[in-house]
Amino acid sequence: MSNHGFGLRRALHRTASLAAAMTILLAFGASGVAAARPVDAEVMDAQGIVHVRGAGHAGNAASNPNLLYHGGAIMTGSTIKSIFWGPSWSTSAGDKVTGLHRFYGGIGVDGIPYLNTNTEYAGTNGPVGTGVTYQGYTFDKTSAPRKAPSTSQVLAVVARSITDPVANGYYPVYSDQKRGRAGYCAWHSYGSINNVPVQFAFFFNLDGDPGCDPQDPGTIHSQGLEAVANVSGHELSEAVTDPRNGGWWDASGAENSDKCAWTFGGNVTIGGQDWKIQGNWSNAAYNTRSGYDGAGCIQTK
Repeated sequence: MSNHGFGLRRALHRTASLAAAMTILLAFGASGVAAARPVDAEVMDAQGIVHVRGAGHAGNAASNPNLLYHGGAIMTGSTIKSIFWGPSWSTSAGDKVTGLHRFYGGIGVDGIPYLNTNTEYAGTNGPVGTGVTYQGYTFDKTSAPRKAPSTSQVLAVVARSITDPVANGYYPVYSDQKRGRAGYCAWHSYGSINNVPVQFAFFFNLDGDPGCDPQDPGTIHSQGLEAVANVSGHELSEAVTDPRNGGWWDASGAENSDKCAWTFGGNVTIGGQDWKIQGNWSNAAYNTRSGYDGAGCIQTK
């Protein structure tokens, strides 16, 4: 995401959060579903937007580009359940449903080093944890809107699909909708369902999409699965380090995965398979000028 976009997101959060929260509560109070605050100009309420390849990764221009703590909680552990949104998932899923099932089922297993890239960060409730309680996946066969959905529309999908939300829940929503002219591949956000705080994310169908392709021709996975898996690692890492807009981001507003978007140090092993998943920013690595880029990005720890 551009520096301008990040700055706008944080500035709007600081100056208009109360009014926005009131508006959202009025809009969703009757259903018990409250959306997150509007803090981004391109996708309302979204954080950690993964912009397409070539847009660059933000936040490294400052004299000290390290992440800063903003006084809130992080996720000491995650409960994850995936939601596949759209009627075509039941007929043309390819390897994406089973592949993401393996991905999430393996990412929190002891000894998997990818999520360890986030553990140096802490909040009011303790350090970021690598533990994952994976609850599998479900389908929502309703059709996505013709245009890119808002965060409130995606939160409504989560509310329909998750009958027992938990406060440490992270619910990634995979649409069968193609990206079209949208300049991003995915995002994460937060809200509440029946007064339970939840975290969630949205992903386009990235089959045949060069703008969101990690370009790993040697993989055993389809291109579409590789593409959504890469941005899934991005959004999960940002959700655990900045779940509700009070965690970790740098002076320009970039979260840990934003700062390493579309950079790779090789493949990582998750669920017994190799995946091309981008790295995450490490303050410790930057301070020693280490990481696969020599400037703070790490893929494993």
